[in-house]
Amino acid sequence: MAHGEVLEFEEYVRTRQDALLRSARRLVPDPVDAQDLLQTALVRTYGRWEGIADKRLADAYLRRVMINTRTEWWRARKLEEVPTEQLPDASVEDSTEQHADRALLMDIMKVLAPKQRSVVVLRHWEQMSTEETAAALGMSAGTVKSTLHRALARLRQELESRDREELVADALGREERERCAA
Repeated sequence: MAHGEVLEFEEYVRTRQDALLRSARRLVPDPVDAQDLLQTALVRTYGRWEGIADKRLADAYLRRVMINTRTEWWRARKLEEVPTEQLPDASVEDSTEQHADRALLMDIMKVLAPKQRSVVVLRHWEQMSTEETAAALGMSAGTVKSTLHRALARLRQELESRDREELVADALGREERERCAA
């Protein structure tokens, strides 16, 4: 790669790294994995930087590389993973409601298949149009719409399920306190 291309890539990474890390963070739930995902995608993109004729499309190219990499990782995961019926509670470092909502949403996003998560991230967080999402993921606009519909329905179902579990736990806790007080 020519020296000018290297400098151009370095400048691109310097100016876009925060936004790219946010995109990676939305694709994988763990912050350290998100950093690894972005780093891997940057390494892969660096080798092909000269081939990106229109550098204005570099973000879309890099997001596609991140999605493909995340999918590779998901497929290569150990088969020893055992799914559980109840996900662990999300840790919330900040007590503000916004951080709690974000942590809950990121936790609930874990129930989605990688394809569904990609569609949700690109449509809602990256605010891409249906057509842009379809192009980025290599699928038809109709597939994007149906995948998004199923993903949002699954997220609603998971959220309602968690709300019911909280109500039951609260009721049991009240009964226990009343019994102790009596």
